[in-house]
Amino acid sequence: MLGKTANGLFWMSRYLERAENIARLIETGQRIGLTRLGNSEEEWTSVLESAGSLGAFLAENDTVTKEAAINWMLRARENPSSIQSCIHAARQNARLVRTAITGELWEAINATYMDSKTLLARKVSERDMPNVMRLIRQNAALVRGMTHGTMLRNEIYDFLRLGTFLERADNTARILDVKYYVLLPSVRSVGTSIDNVQWESILRSVSARGGFRMEYGASGGPQEITHFLILDKRMPRSLAFCVGKLKTNLGYLNSGQPQRCPAQRLVADLESRYLSHDVAAIFDYGLHEFIQDVLDSLSKVSRQIEIDFRFYE
Repeated sequence: MLGKTANGLFWMSRYLERAENIARLIETGQRIGLTRLGNSEEEWTSVLESAGSLGAFLAENDTVTKEAAINWMLRARENPSSIQSCIHAARQNARLVRTAITGELWEAINATYMDSKTLLARKVSERDMPNVMRLIRQNAALVRGMTHGTMLRNEIYDFLRLGTFLERADNTARILDVKYYVLLPSVRSVGTSIDNVQWESILRSVSARGGFRMEYGASGGPQEITHFLILDKRMPRSLAFCVGKLKTNLGYLNSGQPQRCPAQRLVADLESRYLSHDVAAIFDYGLHEFIQDVLDSLSKVSRQIEIDFRFYE
């Protein structure tokens, strides 16, 4: 395990990023669901599967419905990855490392926790959902701003960044997987107006629509969107951007050592194996298979970081 302080910082940032990402995943499922001409249960089963919580959901619920799935992902105490559970866990970790973070950052995290208790005190109605999701994302942005604006650029900041970008890369991969192989109604929909609306929803879910339009105008299609979200190092939620940040911050933490630590080698291997090809090669390989391989590699990186820095206080 990571050293106590490093562990608190790492998981505080992971849980905060995860809370925002679960909100984005719910929004993605809702938007894509509006264009889906199929079974609603199948749709939300797919979203739960992509969130990695389908098994736990079915252990507590007999059937999958939209209402039950959204409630599970938003506020279920039995779900350790629900938004409410993640924000609570982030605050608990922040308390453990209170002396390592600035007062402004602690206040932002505490305010996020208090707001989430109010917003998620009861089941969220369909009508209130957009406003609740917006407030959750705004609170996440406040915490992120306080981190960037008040924290020293030292090893504390590096552990915060590692947690953030591991979680963010995982989320971008999962959202892409939801779209291309899980929520697409049928192969016949590829290239149709339904397909285009779904890809537009993917861009919106990772706050990438504006940047994508600046780069491609109105002409970009599925391959351009996939390139933007996987390989474009300028896009702050792309896989390439996140992996680049992991490499940089691991380099800072391991500076002065005669050789790279195992986590650095895993990140370098992930980058060279999966992020050094063009988007056509990714589609030839299979986007779903590609995403699953990336998720597996990110999981290995996370476990290795905890081993490499287990004595870091």
